[in-house]
Amino acid sequence: MDFNLWEFILGNLEAAGVIGGYVSISIIGVGLITFATREKLSGDRQIGPKWAHPLIGGLLGIIPGCGATIVVSSMYKKKKITFGGLLATFVATLGEGSFVLLGASDEADVAANLTAFLVVNAVGLVVGVILGYVADGIGFRKHIGEAPEPVEAEATHEHKTSSPFVNTLVENVGFYLLLAMAAFLLPGSIMALWGGGIAAIEGITVYVAIALTVVSIIYYLIYRYAYHGNCCSTGEDIRTNLHTSVADITLVVFFVFIGLFVANFIIDVLVGPERFDAWMTSSAGVVVLIAALIGVTPGCGGMIAVAVAYTAIPNFPLPALIAAAIATSGDGIFPLLASDRKDALIVTGIGFAAALVVGYGALAIGI
Repeated sequence: MDFNLWEFILGNLEAAGVIGGYVSISIIGVGLITFATREKLSGDRQIGPKWAHPLIGGLLGIIPGCGATIVVSSMYKKKKITFGGLLATFVATLGEGSFVLLGASDEADVAANLTAFLVVNAVGLVVGVILGYVADGIGFRKHIGEAPEPVEAEATHEHKTSSPFVNTLVENVGFYLLLAMAAFLLPGSIMALWGGGIAAIEGITVYVAIALTVVSIIYYLIYRYAYHGNCCSTGEDIRTNLHTSVADITLVVFFVFIGLFVANFIIDVLVGPERFDAWMTSSAGVVVLIAALIGVTPGCGGMIAVAVAYTAIPNFPLPALIAAAIATSGDGIFPLLASDRKDALIVTGIGFAAALVVGYGALAIGI
């Protein structure tokens, strides 16, 4: 086999950047909606009648991204939602993996991914709501009605660096550069949803997609390890909200590239497409378990990796994607771990157990 590493890297950079164009639309759009409704979701009053909390939590959970889980974790800490509502949100969420399924490129078929997105969300919503009502029905971890804890300020983009250079890179240069590239890719991304394109800019679009991935990787690493920012935090103004969205975009693109690179290297180089396709078909049960284990890891990286695998690997079983989605808690698990480690571990354990039951159930009935 004649393997060209440079062409392989460029191909994966381009594929991740194309998906990044769709990710940008989704994350910025959902971010603005979450920002607009933030006050209603995190106010001082309970979010609806107590009996409806699991249903409300489940509906919040299927909102693409991790913003809803962050907000629900905050509401649970302030005793504004029941444990059943919290559990329903975390079971239903796809986290940032939803943006991968909402993306499209040569690696990802639009119609198939949208179908998977709807099926996974429907299953997660039903399972989450049922588990939420069971938890509240038996009075598990009941705390509504107790005196609420003092309200603390919501998480913002406060950071620990004092380097003006790093601040400038993150808050200005990288921020505006990424927004500009996302805006450039926007028309082509929209046209591609209907199978079209813009011939006049096809050539430069390839380079912009590659640049988006490269800049996203650099930005994410600087943002995470030098700027010490927190993805999926909330802001009090539009610019801070956009800053959060840009950070989330780079996080997703970073993990999408890693996922594509590893998956395609294994398939195309180490194993071979035909042998891998046969193994994937005959070992679906193992894949479900592996996907659930990856999905249950804290944060959204695991779910992104499984979603990328689903879009890139032929015959990747849908039950494995469902198992990962139910197991994942997204980035909302981090504030919950900080405020109530025991409940965070309980939610994670229930989600993982449900993921295995539902994943193997879906495999048994041929979904």
